[in-house]
Amino acid sequence: MSQTDIAIDAAFDSGAIEVVSIDGATARLRIKKDRKSEFAQWFHFRVSGAGGRELTLVFEGMKETAYPEGWPGYRACFTEDRDYWGRADTEYDADKGEMTVRYAPGSDMVWFAYFPPYSMERHHDLVAEAAGAEGVSYRRLGQTFDGRPIDCLEMGEGETQVWIYGRQHPGETQAEWWMEGALEVLTDPNDVIGRALRAKCSLHVVPNCNPDGSARGHLRTNAEGVNLNREWDNPTPERSPEVLAIRNAMDESGVDFAMDVHGDEAIPAVFLAAYEGIPSWTDEHGEQFYRYERLLDRRCPDFQTVKGYPKSAPGTATMSVSTNQVAERFKATAMTLEMPYKDNDDWPDPEQGWSTERCKLLARDCLGALVEWLDGRDA
Repeated sequence: MSQTDIAIDAAFDSGAIEVVSIDGATARLRIKKDRKSEFAQWFHFRVSGAGGRELTLVFEGMKETAYPEGWPGYRACFTEDRDYWGRADTEYDADKGEMTVRYAPGSDMVWFAYFPPYSMERHHDLVAEAAGAEGVSYRRLGQTFDGRPIDCLEMGEGETQVWIYGRQHPGETQAEWWMEGALEVLTDPNDVIGRALRAKCSLHVVPNCNPDGSARGHLRTNAEGVNLNREWDNPTPERSPEVLAIRNAMDESGVDFAMDVHGDEAIPAVFLAAYEGIPSWTDEHGEQFYRYERLLDRRCPDFQTVKGYPKSAPGTATMSVSTNQVAERFKATAMTLEMPYKDNDDWPDPEQGWSTERCKLLARDCLGALVEWLDGRDA
């Protein structure tokens, strides 16, 4: 490496990139696959030695990633202070299958990521702070392959059993930023939404279902290359101890309402997916989901119901998916919340796109809609 070449590092929490070549302030890169898996989409790395020059980062092989449809319209995230994350100029050449990111840092060091990472250190801070709040109890549901705990925070004294869990797919860091916002509401004694939910519900919150994948810099899988959100019909200690631990705890408590929090690579919008197509579907059961969806749509401008996933035909639901399995197993009102990696096209933000701040604010609207949903159900 000459003195004029930049340096690229990713040997840190959630770091992931493959360096093909470096020439001055230009680098050619490839996105790294999850361990024991073909999934590749997440990246997180540091560039140093830029010296105020414009960086040109060319990502090769983008057609071979897990979700190539996620790259058109996407802009890479960057930070120089590891706090504020902006969006860099990004171009995608579909013919070449290459994405080019350009950015001129004001300092000598800059980080890039698919979406702002949520570190394991921050996760532990989040769990410790929430567990120390009045009326909150901590429960260790189990252990991962790498020996990490599966953390659950429990609170509330109502009969309605509410499960909120996220980051089954570790590269969908939107989910844990949302969880941070949710726990701030639920543990704040001055927040009436949190007070109401603690009075009406018993809440079980799992901020990170996949800590191994999170630390390893995976997009979608655990340490053994298993997609946890395809394990809910038959989780095993040999493949998915995370799902087994969470589902066993659900079996103990029962589930009335469940929200599984995710991020979507391609769709530039916030939306919900339900459980159409499960064997026991009835219109009455489905209406409980649709009523919640209408409440959230009314409360939150960042949410919408036009864009989203197609509904499963009767009897065709994939029962290994969490939302379908929980809805069927417990007759629960279950749902998957999806947030974008790109921007929200309804309310675009040229500086940050869809951001960590908006993830956290969305959580409060989701919880507020849950209060209304409960009031309507009890009426």
